[in-house]
Amino acid sequence: MLLLQHAAEAATEAGAAVQHGAAAADAHGAAFHPVLPWLILGLPLLGFLINGLVAIIAARRALPKVPPVGDPYWDSHGHDDHAHAASPALAMAGHGHDALEPSEQEGMDPGVRPNPADHAHDHAHGHDAHGHDAHDDHGHAAGPKPWTHVLPSFVAPGVMIAAFAVAVLNFLAMRGAHEFEAIHGWDWFNVGDLQVGFDLLLDPLSMVMALIITGVGSLIHIFSIGYMKEDPGYPRYMAYLNLFVFFMLILVLGSSYPLMFVGWEGVGLCSYLLIGFWFREKANADAGKKAFIVNRVGDFGFLIAMFLLFANLGTLNFAEVMAAAPTGLEYAGPVVTAIALFFFLGATGKSAQIPLYIWLPDAMAGPTPVSALIHAATMVTAGVYLVVRSSVIFTMAPTASLLVALVGALTAFFAATIGLKQWDIKKVLAYSTVSQLGFMFAAVGMGAYVAGVFHLMTHAFFKACLFLGSGAVIHAMHGAFHATHNAADAQDMRNMGGLKKFLPVTFITMGLSTLAIAGFPGLSGFFSKDEIIGAAWLGAQGSSPFSGGSLFGIPGTAIMGFVGGTLTLAAFMTAFYMGRMMIYTFFGNFRGTDVERGHLHEGNWTLTVPLIVLALLATVGGYLNVEKAVFDHVPVLGPIFNALAIGGDASLHHWLHPVIAGSEDVIRNHADVAEPAHAAWPIFLAIVIGIGGLALAWVLTKKRNERVRTADVEPAYQGGLEKALYNKWYVDEFYDRVVVRPVGFLSRVEWGIDRVLDGMVDGVGRMAERVGLALGRVQTGHVNTYAFVLILGVLVLLGSFMAL
Repeated sequence: MLLLQHAAEAATEAGAAVQHGAAAADAHGAAFHPVLPWLILGLPLLGFLINGLVAIIAARRALPKVPPVGDPYWDSHGHDDHAHAASPALAMAGHGHDALEPSEQEGMDPGVRPNPADHAHDHAHGHDAHGHDAHDDHGHAAGPKPWTHVLPSFVAPGVMIAAFAVAVLNFLAMRGAHEFEAIHGWDWFNVGDLQVGFDLLLDPLSMVMALIITGVGSLIHIFSIGYMKEDPGYPRYMAYLNLFVFFMLILVLGSSYPLMFVGWEGVGLCSYLLIGFWFREKANADAGKKAFIVNRVGDFGFLIAMFLLFANLGTLNFAEVMAAAPTGLEYAGPVVTAIALFFFLGATGKSAQIPLYIWLPDAMAGPTPVSALIHAATMVTAGVYLVVRSSVIFTMAPTASLLVALVGALTAFFAATIGLKQWDIKKVLAYSTVSQLGFMFAAVGMGAYVAGVFHLMTHAFFKACLFLGSGAVIHAMHGAFHATHNAADAQDMRNMGGLKKFLPVTFITMGLSTLAIAGFPGLSGFFSKDEIIGAAWLGAQGSSPFSGGSLFGIPGTAIMGFVGGTLTLAAFMTAFYMGRMMIYTFFGNFRGTDVERGHLHEGNWTLTVPLIVLALLATVGGYLNVEKAVFDHVPVLGPIFNALAIGGDASLHHWLHPVIAGSEDVIRNHADVAEPAHAAWPIFLAIVIGIGGLALAWVLTKKRNERVRTADVEPAYQGGLEKALYNKWYVDEFYDRVVVRPVGFLSRVEWGIDRVLDGMVDGVGRMAERVGLALGRVQTGHVNTYAFVLILGVLVLLGSFMAL
């Protein structure tokens, strides 16, 4: 409530805040209204509270009536959250709850109990294909939406757009700032020497992250209006989405590790709620639990790192830790190395690195906009942010940093191999996300912190566009399949083909984003991803701060060379499998029926506008970190980018310099770094990688795309390496046998032991109770009974003495 109070105070002073925030910063620090940052946090929280209340009201109104006992239709369908069939016969044939893929659940109506005779009609009209108005397709007038569906469409994206506007004001006000700005809220808790306040840290890094989260998040919220509008859980969905953004903003704006951990755990909770949004489907619920549990493993590392930090430095405040670490911790010592490794363990969970990446592909069980939010702008970037925020710690631990770079490179390569042979369009993008996160960790592990943040930013643009574009494709495929009561998987690329004729906006925007992620010259990925590859090759020549270190006895330069080679191969495979995805989806002929072809069409403006904006950002976003002098010779765009540039020769590097200045001081004092060689060959290598991978995909996939058959008749892969890649190298099966089953067995054994012990304890209690009941029968309260027992006892005693 204190946070909302701060937000309310900020709202009342909005006019003055805007005027003040737009003023130029002086040379000594930021100049912005102190209550504006609280609005960035408070607006998404306000959206969650409003939409949460609406969701509760909607849920109470939608409570089903008590079903008749023995109703066969209810027994087979009534408790099915997303089960619909084209007819009762098809329902009996298996086109019901158990037969539906996760992608086919999106937008379906849970708990509606139609007349069995009208089940075919309800299948065609009752559940919408991801926001597509099924009634319009079938000639029926769509009735007015209840207010519980209308209000969230304004509140959820409205608060996000407002939060983005406030973040822009803060960003403009901070231009030229060279000092961190801490905004005190209130004293959170004081325990002994540990004092933690609920304070916000406004610095270049946190503002870049806030802009990405609120900006890309706003577009995802707008896309969700059209995509999820027919889902009966729409208010609940929007509430979760707002809450997700709120916790992510706490994570990046918090001024201390404990406050970051609150956001860290909050996004973990929200990912569980959103991945398992359609929780009545067991696969979805399992995916949500998997993400939640795997992330808890990483969270354990985060906690241990905080304990070690406090034990050795006596503080958990970011600014104080970064100032005290160079003198309070031994460079390359065991303590700082342990702290860095435990932090990295936490990062591997949130950012899906080996060995904790397994939750992220299963996150596809959630609605597609959720995938875009988790995989592009929010949760998966948290681990990268943690490492950059702790740059001084990692710079002082060269061994740990080399391990970060190595794991990142291996993750990038490993995930890219799996992406080569996936047929599910969202799975391709999921493994692409894991791979690109590997690039980011390789960058920060080599000490190229700005390069990691740069790729984080460009990745948010093109990956959000790709995920939302895949949602538009799935939306169109569902509309076509529903028209013919086809139960085929709308996410399988074998069922697609030729969609560029029907979805031109989606094709162009996804095409631009594909070129960007492939590293096509001039687009954002060309600048960000290939800067990382170049840093690796330069590190192999001794220009990395960790080139002089070693890992497992291997020199740092050799590690850097291996990282460079691995990332080069991963980048080539990225271009190949992304080109393959585009060819199977948009080129050739549509592999459905003529009737289905007639129902393919582009979505409404809520689906297309976010794609266009993100595609533009994916196209030009790379120029935010290009030398300003370059733009002096670029017409039209040159003056615009020079006006937006933050300063220095490379804008993002200059903007983030205050954040990484502490790590640079550590490097100057402890590391022997060679002067980087300015070679042109990494640029040519990047061009060959991007264009070569796309060209190879066209050559190898174009003809097969003309021969491929739909998924119901085309087997995935018969065997060999292709089958291993399709089955994700059987890693899930390995974890199931090595971890899940043994833990499950031990749990059952422990449960059995608990039952035995509980039975023994309960048995003693029951025995005492029964003895008491038996003895209680003697205590009747009648005098004649007591006299009879007394006389009987005397006679027994006398008889005993006489017998002796």
